[in-house]
Amino acid sequence: MTAIMSGYRRCPPEAPGMEVGVVPDSQPGTVRVLVSGELDFDNATLLGEVLLAALVSHRATLLVDLEQVTFCDCAGLNTLLTARHAALRAGRGLRVTAAGCRVERLLNLTDTRSLLT
Repeated sequence: MTAIMSGYRRCPPEAPGMEVGVVPDSQPGTVRVLVSGELDFDNATLLGEVLLAALVSHRATLLVDLEQVTFCDCAGLNTLLTARHAALRAGRGLRVTAAGCRVERLLNLTDTRSLLT
């Protein structure tokens, strides 16, 4: 697992199988969060920490790209929904801008897709 924040600072390797990058987006007031690998119980907490840190440090809407996520379980989904709630409370947003077929299936089965767009 590798987490990369703005300026490509690496977080300690705590859970294998996931990489996260946070980079400024071309749209003003937004920051892009790129996630790849497996998003599951073992690393969902780390993703949550990265998302919350991005909310605090960038004070922008988070555009989360899950296109390269190969697996996502309910812990990963809960992390996304919790981060969305935190973003809304802070007057910002969190949107999933891209998702692979496995993540799309999870969002559709749980009827949460509309909450993350």
